[in-house]
Amino acid sequence: MEIINILTYISALCIIFVLCRIFILPLKVIGKLFLNSFIGIILILLINLIGGLFNFHIGLNFFTIIFVSILGIPGTILLTVIKLILM
Repeated sequence: MEIINILTYISALCIIFVLCRIFILPLKVIGKLFLNSFIGIILILLINLIGGLFNFHIGLNFFTIIFVSILGIPGTILLTVIKLILM
C-alpha cells in the first residue's frame, strides 16, 4: 500500500470517530430528558392519586413537565414542597 492510502484510511477513521462523538452526546442528553420526563410524570400522577385523599393536587402541564424533565426527581420533590408552602 502506498503511504497516501494509509493516511487516507487513518484520516477517514478519525473523522468517523469525531462525528460519532458529536452525534452520540446529544442523543444521551435527549434520552436523559425523556427518561426524567417519564419518571416525573409517573411521580406527579402518584402524588395526585395519593394527594387526592388529602385534597392535594399538582397540575400536570407543559411547564411542570419541563421543570421535572430538567431537574428529575428532585424537581418533583421541589414542586411538591412549593405546592405545600403555597397551600
